[in-house]
Amino acid sequence: MSATPANEANVLITLVLKHHAGLTLDDVQAKLKASGWWERFPVEGTRVVSWTVAMGLGQIVTLEVPPHLLGQVNLELERSAWGVFTTECYPTYDFVPVRERIQERVRQGGQ
Repeated sequence: MSATPANEANVLITLVLKHHAGLTLDDVQAKLKASGWWERFPVEGTRVVSWTVAMGLGQIVTLEVPPHLLGQVNLELERSAWGVFTTECYPTYDFVPVRERIQERVRQGGQ
């Protein structure tokens, strides 16, 4: 049986959007507006899990993405983020439940 979008498990992708040092905030905003960033990103069908600003670095965005939309996320980054940000993309997962299991195991004398 082949995977269809309806039965694919979503993945988490963390995007590090580093500001180009030579751009002022006005430059950044003008380029993002001109590229349609605010209308095109995040891609419809994805969910923003978190979006934070790291002073001196840029923005860190974690998206929940159906696998069939991963290419579209990449395309929109290329269309509207490049020239404003350098981009780094990392597959990620929620470690909180894992940490809680480990913490409980340690409380019970395990490792």
